[in-house]
Amino acid sequence: MVALSLRGLVSRKLRTVLTAMAIVLGVGLVSGTYILTDTMNKSFDSVFESVNRNTDVSITPKEQFDDAGATPFSADVLRQVEAVPGVAVAAGSVDSDGAVLYKKNGRDPLAAAGGGGTVLTSESPRELDPLRYVEGHPPAGPDEIVLDKGSADKGDFKLGDEVRLSADGPQESFRLVGIAKLGDQDSIAGASLAVVQLETAQRLLDMRGEFSSISVKAESGVTPEELSRRIRAELPADRYNVRTGEQESRRQAADLQDQLGFLRTFLLAFAGISLFVGAFLIVNTYSITVAQRMREFALLRMIGASRRQVLKAVMGEALVVGFASAVVGFLFGFGLAPALRALFKAFGADLPADGLVLEPRTIVVSLLIGTIVTLVAATGPALRATRVPPIAALQDAASLTRGKTGRLRTPLSIGVTVIGLILILLGLFGGGSATRAAASIGAGAAVVFIGVGLLASHIVRPLALLVGLPLEKTRGVSGRLARENATRQPRRTASTSAALMIGVALVAFVAIFAAGLKASIDQAVDRGVAASLVMQTDNFQPVPNSASRALGEVQGVDQVSPLRFASAKVDGISGTTAVSGVDPSNVNDVFDVKWKEGSAEQLSSLGHGSTVVAKKFADKHDLRVGRRLTVQTPTGQRVEVVVEGIYDDDSALLADITLPNDVLASDFNVTRDSFVLATTTGGENADAIQKVADRELSAAYPTIEVLTKEGFKDNQAGQVDQLIAFVYVMLSLSVIVSLFGIVNTLVLAIHERTRELGMLRAIGTSRRQVRQIVRYESVITALIGAVLGVVLGAIFAVLVTIPLKDEGFAISIPIGTLIILLILAVIAGVIAAIPPARRAAKLDVLRALAYE
Repeated sequence: MVALSLRGLVSRKLRTVLTAMAIVLGVGLVSGTYILTDTMNKSFDSVFESVNRNTDVSITPKEQFDDAGATPFSADVLRQVEAVPGVAVAAGSVDSDGAVLYKKNGRDPLAAAGGGGTVLTSESPRELDPLRYVEGHPPAGPDEIVLDKGSADKGDFKLGDEVRLSADGPQESFRLVGIAKLGDQDSIAGASLAVVQLETAQRLLDMRGEFSSISVKAESGVTPEELSRRIRAELPADRYNVRTGEQESRRQAADLQDQLGFLRTFLLAFAGISLFVGAFLIVNTYSITVAQRMREFALLRMIGASRRQVLKAVMGEALVVGFASAVVGFLFGFGLAPALRALFKAFGADLPADGLVLEPRTIVVSLLIGTIVTLVAATGPALRATRVPPIAALQDAASLTRGKTGRLRTPLSIGVTVIGLILILLGLFGGGSATRAAASIGAGAAVVFIGVGLLASHIVRPLALLVGLPLEKTRGVSGRLARENATRQPRRTASTSAALMIGVALVAFVAIFAAGLKASIDQAVDRGVAASLVMQTDNFQPVPNSASRALGEVQGVDQVSPLRFASAKVDGISGTTAVSGVDPSNVNDVFDVKWKEGSAEQLSSLGHGSTVVAKKFADKHDLRVGRRLTVQTPTGQRVEVVVEGIYDDDSALLADITLPNDVLASDFNVTRDSFVLATTTGGENADAIQKVADRELSAAYPTIEVLTKEGFKDNQAGQVDQLIAFVYVMLSLSVIVSLFGIVNTLVLAIHERTRELGMLRAIGTSRRQVRQIVRYESVITALIGAVLGVVLGAIFAVLVTIPLKDEGFAISIPIGTLIILLILAVIAGVIAAIPPARRAAKLDVLRALAYE
């Protein structure tokens, strides 16, 4: 039976290859994802080891709560650490990843060796310096700078060149005096590194007299562990983290890996989708081949083979195909990992990767998942093969007995679909964590796809009539034969269409959700923003305060009102609460706030001790005007405020709690603006002023962009489009897999209809007409899947957006995009039909007529 299975695979090479491709692509994405993320993690580990290699003890401020960020500490802490016995050298440093390093032209940001941002840091004493200088020396003056070798090479900088840099202020010029490496690394894991003197870094980052961290070198004979215990005893445990250099390296690497964990999950989700679609392909392929090999299985039964042996034969084929596909997919991952990195780079997120890292887990998971998916998908067809009666070997044609499961197919399909919908609704409305909700929605969607795929056979005929009628009317007999061929085996056509349905449904869902998101942004801006201009940075960093002041000096600009954001904890309310900061003196000039209780006067009279809150936040926590709240800030301060008003937050521009910017600066340590809104003087043209403001500010602040309100909406929509484009590219893998399914089904169908095609050729049908019949059948099959996918995608989008209506989410159906999806399905059907159509047209007429 083993030999029989292997001979079966060899004799059906094309079918085997097409079936294997579905698993190869899915496993390749799994393997490539693990290789890429493991390589990234190793790169970061190496960098952090180099950064802390000369540090015995590291002291950093402790976050008061999640998502709060760390608050810098004063120079008093450094003096306190220097007084601890056993400390040889202690040095405070400041650093930030919010700086921008520019190319020699002084306008465009420099893409570092790995394409990331710029880390600005202060120099360290020789005993603590982690850098290895390959040229030059550390900065010795306020106008000197050191770059990492990767950035220097990328920007073609030489010693003595002018280097332009900006942080919390306008662009400044420095002279390059040193080029360094971090251990053996040319760059700091995908980012540029700029090193300046301590006082210069504090000025650039507006951190005068403050430090981000303190590094300590122990005296001879004092171990890092002992020194860390001594320092820990001197500092408040609730304010500072005291770790050895080795512990700090591990902590930094672990934190970054946690932050990047979403990337692995994100990519594996698309791999799962591709494998899920591949499972449909495998089920369909084996179902067809089992039906076509019915007489073969019946003969085996007649000569003494047991049902168990037949089952082993089919499952043996699946095992070989699954394992071989998994091996090829695993190897394919080595090429896919750099391709994924290049894809991220094309969308503006270049990921650090030095070489390729292969963990044993990658091998095991890749081989197991490919083999198991194939075996599970082949189990149903294999069981049906065991039910072939021996008498079928004596018949010219026979069909498999339907059995109990066949008779119960329809009610079971309906039940599966209902269960999937229940899981989706539980994820949307059942509460619980976001992870649990996402898992429930994802599982529910998968179950719905299975249920609809099983039910699709009942609607193949009407759908084939709907999408095939134009072909029949315009292409005559060829179109009619194609439509009849598509409906001859409704389950087969439904199963083939279901694979494409999944990819199209997900694309349609993303398109509808993205359209709703853009419509929601437009609606929020139109409802809530009264300003004519919006200023922001193009690198997702805060706006320098000096840029806000510079905008106010542009002729034609009237009021300039900054908007800031922070997070806090409110006594009696679990989790963190979003906080927005405004300038009370002119906030009503730039915002159009709708009120549930209170008026614009409450917003303009905000001060220390008062706040206004969002309606949904107030309703959720039963807050009323006059209620006193205790707010814990990221700096550890406890601020008492009274609710003075409750605003309607349909516009979603202000956070749960709104405070004056002065309070955010003094108690939250938030001194930079997220956005700056501005009005123009009466009668002035906003477009003209925007052009002037953007031109005047871009010289000193190349990353600043000043936009009109319409321009701001377009900018936000562009960011959504960029993300959606990336999702489309990833989903295209599942669509490619489904196209292999169409090719596979058509090839098998041609094999099944060999004699029929020979008859058509014998009565005068041309090769071109045969190709047309196969091509049109492929188009009809693809359109059935696309129509089902668009309908399912729209249903999923509506279900998901229902809970978001209270958040101001607007449902928008992009009809044009959905029509384009259907057109692309037609094109995909034509492309998928090329190999089988040529195969059908080349059939020898005499051999086809003699075929049994």
